[in-house]
Amino acid sequence: MATKPSEIKPQFNVKFTMEELKYMSVFQDITSVTPKDCIVSEELNTIIFVVDSDKVGLAVGKKGLNVKYLAKMFGKDVEVVGWADNLEDFVKNIFMPARVYRVQLIASPNRKVVYVYVDPKDKGLAIGRNGRNVIKARLLLKRYFDIDNVVIY
Repeated sequence: MATKPSEIKPQFNVKFTMEELKYMSVFQDITSVTPKDCIVSEELNTIIFVVDSDKVGLAVGKKGLNVKYLAKMFGKDVEVVGWADNLEDFVKNIFMPARVYRVQLIASPNRKVVYVYVDPKDKGLAIGRNGRNVIKARLLLKRYFDIDNVVIY
């Protein structure tokens, strides 16, 4: 059964660990942006910060300076994703700068899969090296929308 992605609203009932709270505090001190969320992925050796969409540029910093500084400080890669109140916009933010032209959610009683259609020239960019962007998308979409899988087309 296909559902309109723009109609799917996120669930935001997240409890933070002390480690995540520490990272969020340092992030805020460095960037002057208050993160909505912080996800530490050991698999990707990355800390993902979710911030309001209009604050992504400020958080990243000129020429990525804030992100580079934080990555050096934390000893992990740092990524910033813009928050959105619906599935379609959030997926577009996750895969930015790849051009996403369609997001389709297929839901069955026990599984939800998001199909992300990107410009063919951006497919490699969307997937990322060793599939890291798809892994990041699965983490974020599972956390907020209870999505089980992400497929790039």
